[in-house]
Amino acid sequence: MKLRLAVLALVIGSSAGYVAYLLHRPYAAFGDETFIDFPKGTGSAQMADMLARAGVIAHTWEFLAVRALEPRRSLKAGEYQFTKPASVLEVYDRIARGDIFYYTLTVPEGQNLFDIAAEAEKLELFAAADFLRAARDGSSIRDLDPAAPSLEGYLFPSSYRLERHTTPERLCHLMTTRFREVWKEMGAPGNVHAVVTLASLVEREARFAMDRPLIASVFSNRLKIGMKLDCDPTTIYAALLDGRYRGTIHQSDLASTNRYNTYRSAGLPPGPIANPGKDSLLAAIHPAETGYLYFVLRPDGSGAHNFSKSISEHLVATAKFRRASRREQVEEGTPRRVSPGRKSQRSN
Repeated sequence: MKLRLAVLALVIGSSAGYVAYLLHRPYAAFGDETFIDFPKGTGSAQMADMLARAGVIAHTWEFLAVRALEPRRSLKAGEYQFTKPASVLEVYDRIARGDIFYYTLTVPEGQNLFDIAAEAEKLELFAAADFLRAARDGSSIRDLDPAAPSLEGYLFPSSYRLERHTTPERLCHLMTTRFREVWKEMGAPGNVHAVVTLASLVEREARFAMDRPLIASVFSNRLKIGMKLDCDPTTIYAALLDGRYRGTIHQSDLASTNRYNTYRSAGLPPGPIANPGKDSLLAAIHPAETGYLYFVLRPDGSGAHNFSKSISEHLVATAKFRRASRREQVEEGTPRRVSPGRKSQRSN
């Protein structure tokens, strides 16, 4: 009797050891990169079957065995990416942790819809043209901004986790939803269209936080007296809309009759020219109280601006900037290129 019990114990122990070995070993027959999407409500047995049929694990019973050992862990729905051989324990752990596959799209403050379209295309989510088509429909934001010509300005800058099957419409929805959340948090008063349009100009002009309320004050002061904004980034945006932007501003761009060109058209442009962050929105809502009407980059190359109340002060500041710019060109041996959204050799 004792011998039989010993033999039985040995068999059970050997079987348990072999099962443990199977559960811990990477599945050597795994092939190429595989994606598996578990819809909500997918049960353990169905997951096991899908994993086995996709060649991620060897047998369904292995996954169910781990499930029996860890019954309290919740298995998460979603799409998973498998790129190398893994043990069934590792596979189970990933699904229990919800280690789903996603792309990260990071949208910095000041990007426009053309920039966002290009970044999404780089991730191979969808064609840039498809995103532009979706973003040019401003209907989903018109409850906030009845005058919105597109979603420009309302595609809030942030990092977004996107699934492989994210559509342009879905991305637009995520970004405008985030804008709504931020706008509500700010308790922003007044005309949302004017605020966001002004904030987009500030965002494209300012590199530093300290400049934002001051630049907003320059534009606000000009608007009050009917003075043209003469904002370089609006001219660039007009050229982008017309499909003729060549990396720098030409005289023909300044002469363009496109309504976004504030060198020719008075007042704010028809809509935002980029997607501002919270700081620029706040600057547009609460501009600094100044008498400034002009600004130009400082000659030190820092990216900060000098501000002036009179044209005579401004011309002096502009001359200093141009002298420094010419010295830099001579030292570098190359012409200084206009950077979209920033001041170059022209000034406000």
